[in-house]
Amino acid sequence: MLIGQLARRTGTSERLLRYYERVGLLASTRRANGYREYDDGAEQTVGQIRALLAAGLSTSLIRQVLPCALSDGALRPCPGVLDKLHAQLAQLDRRAEELAQARRSLRQAITASEQAQRVD
Repeated sequence: MLIGQLARRTGTSERLLRYYERVGLLASTRRANGYREYDDGAEQTVGQIRALLAAGLSTSLIRQVLPCALSDGALRPCPGVLDKLHAQLAQLDRRAEELAQARRSLRQAITASEQAQRVD
């Protein structure tokens, strides 16, 4: 399928598909006229890429994880990948705690400001 067809089927822009290809996440062949042609598995690959990006993985980590991805979204054991995913989860946990602390601080500032406004 051509890039426009893949873009429509996946809801992904052609520009983003070219980026996925440039960073090694997606492969295509070239027709004689230079057009990119994707195999039947490309649609599933794009879905996996988007899901992994949504999970907070970087494209460099996705490049390592994709060969381990199964069609149902699960991952088969690949050397080193599970450790990297655990590290990514720990990083997301740290970020979530930082955001929770920022939220608490903001809520306290709002509450203090509202109370000060009532006193005035």
